[in-house]
Amino acid sequence: MSWRHGHVSVRGASGDRRHVDVLLRAQEAYASIAPITGEMRFGWYIRSLHKWAANLMIFAMFLHVVRVYFTGGYRSPRQLNWLVGCSLLGVTLTFGFTGYSLVYEELSFWGATVACNLADAVPLVGPYIGHFLRGGPEVGENTLTRFYILHIGFLPTLTMALIGLHIFFVRLHGVTELKFEDEKVPVKERFFKFWPDHATTELLIGVLLMYLLTIMALVFPAGLGEPADPTTTPPHIKPEWYFYFSFRLLKLTSLKVRVVLTMAFGAAIFLWPFIEEWLQKRFRLSDSFSVAMGVLGFFGFLVLTVWESLA
Repeated sequence: MSWRHGHVSVRGASGDRRHVDVLLRAQEAYASIAPITGEMRFGWYIRSLHKWAANLMIFAMFLHVVRVYFTGGYRSPRQLNWLVGCSLLGVTLTFGFTGYSLVYEELSFWGATVACNLADAVPLVGPYIGHFLRGGPEVGENTLTRFYILHIGFLPTLTMALIGLHIFFVRLHGVTELKFEDEKVPVKERFFKFWPDHATTELLIGVLLMYLLTIMALVFPAGLGEPADPTTTPPHIKPEWYFYFSFRLLKLTSLKVRVVLTMAFGAAIFLWPFIEEWLQKRFRLSDSFSVAMGVLGFFGFLVLTVWESLA
């Protein structure tokens, strides 16, 4: 949890400096990012910190959800906290998507276009969602404005609220551990004081995090692709790595099938505490069933992601 909170802090601080210099006009969005990357003093460093903090935050969120699942941290009485955690994962992915869409390079424009087309394919309400995201019939200036408001206004507020709720539930119910780990430690030694234990740990993690992000910013600075050209579709375009699995699934199926499968998969993950409880009551399944389903889902995600990365 400390790593994820650190990523939120770094992204917020670096993003606050950047958003002052970003213009919302579609024709000027790309041109406003270029000086940050190439001319502004330490602008490339701030932008690189922002980019890599976002990527590490998403990666940490994925790992945290996997960890909570396999330690059974979604079971009673922690079902509500699982819902909050899954919501945080969704918000984090939306952060990443809206963030790189604002750059308005080829990846940004066509990624936003594909996302809006996917929204159109949602049964019943799809066209309304797609039109709302675009702010009109096609991706353009209104789309940037809406993504910008989401990225710097709505999503940060929602994130802080969900983190606060998440911490409240953790304090209320405690943290789950693997059974063999929990049994080795006496009950009185399973709790740590905020000062100096927890505060020192947070400080150390913060320093290590900034050190890691600085190395990544120096070795892999955030680049800038070609400016978006709505009239020409580039031959090779890919989303960010955390959407590789979805992009590969789109290549293997039709648009509507991909949307339905993704919605079903997302709903199953979100509601899994209640689905598992119902299955155990109905069919008397053991915990190994949930472990098997988790392994299957994790490796399915991993295979699709690696497959797309190598394509």
